Amino acid sequence: MESLPVILRTYDLYKAVVEITHHCKKQWRYSLGQNLEHSILDMLSELIMAKNAPKLLKAGYLIKAGAHQETIMFKLRLLLELKIANETNIFKAQELSAEIGRMLGGWRKSVLSS
Repeated sequence: MESLPVILRTYDLYKAVVEITHHCKKQWRYSLGQNLEHSILDMLSELIMAKNAPKLLKAGYLIKAGAHQETIMFKLRLLLELKIANETNIFKAQELSAEIGRMLGGWRKSVLSS
């Protein structure tokens, strides 16, 4: 099974966030950390649906994935501002998420233009 680069990067983001939340204090691990992990999995699900959907339905899934990506960025920012986890790891996760956002934007643009 061949995956798209955006799906692979989202998987990488999930692994990075699991590592971040693993080192959080218990109170944050089971609230914000777990919620962040679920958001990434939801985005991954939307991306897989977009990959396999007929052309007319792809844009809807990509819009939902984009909304999840934006939410993920806010949650990562919250982790950073509250100093819940290692800043370097959060910055790496933010960069991955931003890259995913750019890839999503390009995919959505190509779907809507054709």
